[in-house]
Amino acid sequence: MKFKTFDLIPHDTKFDFVGKRRIAVTLSLLANLTVIVFSLNAVHGLNFGVDFAGGTELEVKFATTVDPGAIRRSVEELGFKDASVQTYGPEAEHSYLIRVGRIALMSQDDVNRVVGAVKGRFAVEGEPHFNPDVGDKIDFQFKTPPPADELRAAVEAAGVRVREVREEAGLTAGTRSWAVITQGIQDKVERDLAARFAEARPEVRRVEYVGPAVGRELRNQGFKAILYAMGLIVVYVGLRFDFRFSPGVIIALVHDAVITLGYYAFSGREFNLTSVAVILTIVGYSVNDTVVVYDRIRENQGRYKGKRLADLVNLSINEVLGRTFLTSFATAISLVGLMIYGVGTIFDFAAAMLMGIVSGTYSTWFIAAPMTIWLEERAERRKGATPAPQAAASK
Repeated sequence: MKFKTFDLIPHDTKFDFVGKRRIAVTLSLLANLTVIVFSLNAVHGLNFGVDFAGGTELEVKFATTVDPGAIRRSVEELGFKDASVQTYGPEAEHSYLIRVGRIALMSQDDVNRVVGAVKGRFAVEGEPHFNPDVGDKIDFQFKTPPPADELRAAVEAAGVRVREVREEAGLTAGTRSWAVITQGIQDKVERDLAARFAEARPEVRRVEYVGPAVGRELRNQGFKAILYAMGLIVVYVGLRFDFRFSPGVIIALVHDAVITLGYYAFSGREFNLTSVAVILTIVGYSVNDTVVVYDRIRENQGRYKGKRLADLVNLSINEVLGRTFLTSFATAISLVGLMIYGVGTIFDFAAAMLMGIVSGTYSTWFIAAPMTIWLEERAERRKGATPAPQAAASK
């Protein structure tokens, strides 16, 4: 049975990929340097989300359209000078993300006043615990826990409004713990928005708290995951093919990761844990195409013995050109659909993936294998420039 095929790329292409490697590398270096400068710049740097920067993020839905600038001014008047507001989801839903850097509204004086009031009425075990990096919460330990309503009354008598009193496991044997959660950022922002935008009927749908220390740890672990993935890929390529091919792979992977990072640097979109997942996906996708090319190079080395490596690389890339293009094209179509119908994080994921796939296809053709040729030629020149030991001794 013979299948009828339709080829977007002819089978007998003879494009000189290796000959264009200097132009390609120059363009790639310029693009990568531009992205790095923008990523590190204080004005145009990465817009780290709550996952990495720490802080409080609230998703607020309004019944009607509201000016994001008015929302931001309202939040800043509450004392949050580093507030940011951005549209979330379709415009028809009138949803916004409000992000503030501070976690706790309680000062140390407020905490001391609350602790003094509670100790004055109940037998507290040890010292109460308060950490401004994890929210407006004070933990009390009791041998004999008081009723929740009496504990609430004692805290509110100190001038601090209570949102919730929650029982938790004690830190030491034989004790009971009560977590007193005070009226924090969510309540303060929600009350203010309800007063200022009463007709729009604001509704806080989601609140996320991440401390700055936790955010830094997540950010560091995310970048470490990318570096570890690249390192393991280099080892895999070296063991499967030849370690001569590994430098070309790592250069191509770094190129694709930086170009994908450029989407977040130039667009100002939020860089979070999902963004790290995008970069890891791109790294895996890119090396998949590169392995196909390397596998064809290995086959052609046995088939065309004595042929120059540069000619083998050109031949191999041209032979799998249609396969690489169609694979990337099919993936890109699905991502375009996500960009059209997706919103928020889904849109950012699809847009960054699309940019990464284009970059990965480009690096497979012009960076990975051609860079291996350049490294081989450089090694040969160095070997030729080094005088043989006997010749040097005769001189």
